[in-house]
Amino acid sequence: MRVRICAVGRLRGGPESALITDYLTRFDRTGRALALGPAEIIEVDDRKGGGMAGEAPLLAKAVPDGALLCVLDERGKVMSSPDFANQLGTWRDQGRQDVAFVIGGADGIDPSLRDRADAALSFGKMVWPHMMVRVMLAEQLYRAASILAGSPYHRV
Repeated sequence: MRVRICAVGRLRGGPESALITDYLTRFDRTGRALALGPAEIIEVDDRKGGGMAGEAPLLAKAVPDGALLCVLDERGKVMSSPDFANQLGTWRDQGRQDVAFVIGGADGIDPSLRDRADAALSFGKMVWPHMMVRVMLAEQLYRAASILAGSPYHRV
């Protein structure tokens, strides 16, 4: 199952970029034997400054046809790492070819796109900068693959 992270904004070099690259590389290596991955990041930029409404069609266009759409949203479901791993495995086992995780800009995700989502995931009640959410999602993808592979990375 291919994984696409569709996100608003351009991530420049720096510690966040290095962490994302590291975790997604680990995810690709660990997930390959599990039919998970590869993972890629698609960045969109609303140069016209339309806010959430302007970002929504750009994000929607970045989602592959037929992909399961999961938005990262503060109103989404809070899951444990093992639950997230099980959810990824379930989507894969249901025959999903693609899953797209959508991360909005500073104002979040437009309701028109959020309402179309198959799933909504939250990293807790706190609001996180969207660039940090990318890092956290990349790490959780790797952790999920590790859990499904029975690797000791995730400790309870």
